[in-house]
Formats: sequence, C-alpha cells, structure tokens
Amino acid sequence: MESFGKDLLQKIKKAQLAGANAHGVFSPPYRAVFTHEQILEKNPKFAAVNIVLYLRDNEWFFPLIQRTENERDRHSGQISLPGGKREEYDRDFAETAVRETSEEIGLEKPYVRIIREMSPIYIPPSNFYVYPYISYSRRNPEFILQESEAVEVIEFPITSFLNLPDSPEIMALPGAGGKEVPVINFNGYIIWGATAMILSEFSQLIKKM
Repeated sequence: MESFGKDLLQKIKKAQLAGANAHGVFSPPYRAVFTHEQILEKNPKFAAVNIVLYLRDNEWFFPLIQRTENERDRHSGQISLPGGKREEYDRDFAETAVRETSEEIGLEKPYVRIIREMSPIYIPPSNFYVYPYISYSRRNPEFILQESEAVEVIEFPITSFLNLPDSPEIMALPGAGGKEVPVINFNGYIIWGATAMILSEFSQLIKKM
C-alpha cells in the first residue's frame, strides 16, 4: 500500500491551509512581517514555485534542487523548490510554476497537473513575492537539470514530514549572515528561509491527513 494512499491528491485539494501560522514556525527571527498591501507597495517581482508530487516504489516524493552558485543571485547555492520569475507571456502563476519546473529539472509540461495553490510568501532580501503550488506528475520523472540554475535534484519523501520535530532545529548559517535560523535538516541538506516556510505549510497540511 502506498504511503498516504492513492487518494492523497484529492485530500490535498480539500485540505485547509495554515498560512502565516505555518510560515512562522520556520521564519528567521529577524524577518519582518508585511501585509499584502504593504508588499504590493514595494513593487515586488513575482515568481512561482512548485511542489511536484510523484509516486515511486510505492512512496510519494517531490523534488528539491540545489541552486547553482551565482554571485548575482542572493539565493545561489541554497536548497529550494523548482520555480522562478513570472514572465509576461505566462497566463497565470500556475503556468509560471509548471514552465519553470520544466525548464529547471526537465519535467515534461503535459504530464504535470496543478492540484492547488498555497499561501503566497514575500522574500524581502530579493523583493520577490512568491506563489507556491502543489502539483503532481503523471509520469515517473527523469530529471534533466538546467545547469545554469541547478546542480542537483534531491528527492524528498513526504513521509519525512512525519518525523519533523515540533520545534525546528536551529543553526547559524553563513547564508543568513551567521545568524541562527530554523532549518529542516534532511540527510545533511540544510533547508531554510522561504523554502522551509513553504514546506512548513505543506507539512502541516500532510500531517492533518
């Protein structure tokens, strides 16, 4: 029997989101809080990221990526979800999420289906307003990396969320200016910042099932 069962996708579609409460669990302590109106006043850049679920060996996974080192990118080298900036020709943020997933890790767009949108999150250092989505791949993925964006795919089993402690691990990270921040430590891969905050909401959604 598959972890969480084949009805996982329908349960995700109907589940209630925890929003800011879930984001706050993995929010860096120095992070400022803004209203939606305050964020829009900052004329942010818009982006979308994608939690792409797929079934492999009777277990549900989704891919994370380690970003390529790039001096011009504030988030280079970090662990993140596939995704990127919305382009003018994208019909909506869902299309951005699927397009960027295809470009960065090689998933074929016709086989990726959006399940639902999650709570948007603002990233002050880069002035990005990010819209996360949950989707699934109808085909067992074969990853092809866009080397300018990603150097590695990390296959994250959603059962790992069940083992996350109620209080997150705290680490001092160079990427956070040496400050202590809450992290998800998955087999030595350190996930923090906006990605950890998005995964916190997804984790709470999964744990309710």
